Amino acid sequence: TNHRRVARWDLGRFLDLEVPFVHEPTHDLVEHLGEFPVQFLSLIRIGINFAGVGPWFYVERVQTDYFRHRGKDSNVELSIALANSGDLQIELIQQHNDAPSMYKEFLDAGREGLQHVAYWTKDYQAIYDGALARGCEVGHEGQIGGEQGRFCYFDSNAHPGSVIELSDISGNKGRFFEHIRKVARTWDGSDPIRAVK
Repeated sequence: TNHRRVARWDLGRFLDLEVPFVHEPTHDLVEHLGEFPVQFLSLIRIGINFAGVGPWFYVERVQTDYFRHRGKDSNVELSIALANSGDLQIELIQQHNDAPSMYKEFLDAGREGLQHVAYWTKDYQAIYDGALARGCEVGHEGQIGGEQGRFCYFDSNAHPGSVIELSDISGNKGRFFEHIRKVARTWDGSDPIRAVK
């Protein structure tokens, strides 16, 4: 699709990677859009009622193994909702406290809407190390459900606009994302918001 062709060029420019560095075909594809709406639940309802996107998997309190903002631990409190439109995952994020994060920076700058695009990989460490070696800086990073659930948001003036997230899908998180995608394919409109414990 067109968004995938654009993403291939964009990730290469951002990370300054040569093609041989990309070992798996999924490394250079945008898999996910991360939105930071002020009206969190209203946007879910719009997605359901007007765009037909769903079902939404809602995590009221995200449990991270750790979360660091610019190298320092941060006790961020988040809710997220995830759904798929075709193969593209959409994430809505809500931060409940004033803990340092790139989400808070985004809101403090008077912005809302698209905050990041994400690339998924099963070769996280190699991509992460390569990005740092090329001068990329981590704005914030964390881990969910063990080492195979790592994620980081790169902060770079070389890429104006949306932040780039790198997300490890080699563990349970990846399997959960695949479940969301499969459920969306055959969704009949029932049970549109599903709580995840």
